[in-house]
Amino acid sequence: MEKITIRDVRKEDCPRIMELIQELAVYEKAPEAVTVTFEEFEAAGFGENPVWKAFAAVHTDNDQETIVGFALYYVRYSTWKGCRLYLEDLVVTESFRGKRIGHLLFERLFEEVREKKFNGINWQVLEWNEPAIRFYKKLNASFDPEWWNASIDF
Repeated sequence: MEKITIRDVRKEDCPRIMELIQELAVYEKAPEAVTVTFEEFEAAGFGENPVWKAFAAVHTDNDQETIVGFALYYVRYSTWKGCRLYLEDLVVTESFRGKRIGHLLFERLFEEVREKKFNGINWQVLEWNEPAIRFYKKLNASFDPEWWNASIDF
């Protein structure tokens, strides 16, 4: 029997999560932009001072489990809003899109927000990613055209 469950990502899941990150980078037309090493990624989630947490969407078929998606987040503090969950990436592998897995991951994120008494979720979406934008609109997300992304790389 085939089913999807959502659970916390475990340290041993990191190789598969990195594969999905690379799949996302290819989809976003920037595969060369992924420069984090596996060791950095794993330590940032499961080392002495973890900075991210993630939920995995696990497909089970005939007792065989495969991670087919994930939602990775960290805590963001807004001086205007307080503690918020910042969704860094939500990825569902291409062959499993359209099966409501993104909704399941967002439902788990919503539970996390309530459990931790945060007051919201923030994330980014590329302006050309129409499938994602349509999905977020179904969740009643609001889009803020006033703010631009800025960064400095070291």
